[in-house]
Amino acid sequence: MTGSGAYGSGVDVPEVCLPRDLPIVERDAVRLVVQEAGGAVLLFWARELTLPEVGRWWELPGGGIDPGESYAEAAVRELFEETGIRIGPDQLGPPAWRRSATYRHRGTRRLQHEVVAAVRLDDAAPVIDTSGQLQHELEDYTAWRWVPVAEIQEMAARGERFYPGRLPELLPRLLAGETIDEPFERFS
Repeated sequence: MTGSGAYGSGVDVPEVCLPRDLPIVERDAVRLVVQEAGGAVLLFWARELTLPEVGRWWELPGGGIDPGESYAEAAVRELFEETGIRIGPDQLGPPAWRRSATYRHRGTRRLQHEVVAAVRLDDAAPVIDTSGQLQHELEDYTAWRWVPVAEIQEMAARGERFYPGRLPELLPRLLAGETIDEPFERFS
């Protein structure tokens, strides 16, 4: 199987990487590295309520790209829905990090073709408004935090998990303007 969506990375998804344990939902998505004025990155403390055995992790905001929507339109919409933060097009970087991943979610196996883009805010650590989140997000995102980039590496060294899984390693490269084509990730 190969990423086939409009934003798909074209990464080959070997059958061995994609278990047939649940019905598969394939979609394009956008993730956002949201940096506040001081340089800290917004992360959600996440879980999958129906899969407690998966544990907890820190996750970038973002979500599915609706049919007919550009990555930029989805980024603006998702960021507002999940955080209450409104951004303009000049604050959104290019989709410089491309990846495909699979994970279990609410009785399905997601096969997700993602782009990750940086967002630069003018404000220092704005308060997050979660009132626009979907019900499963309200259940699964139990906290949020603005985290300095150096601390993300420290958290990873302590064994904390992230989605994307290689965020601590690849974040500095993305923020330095590098284009990243990440190999396939099997998160859960």
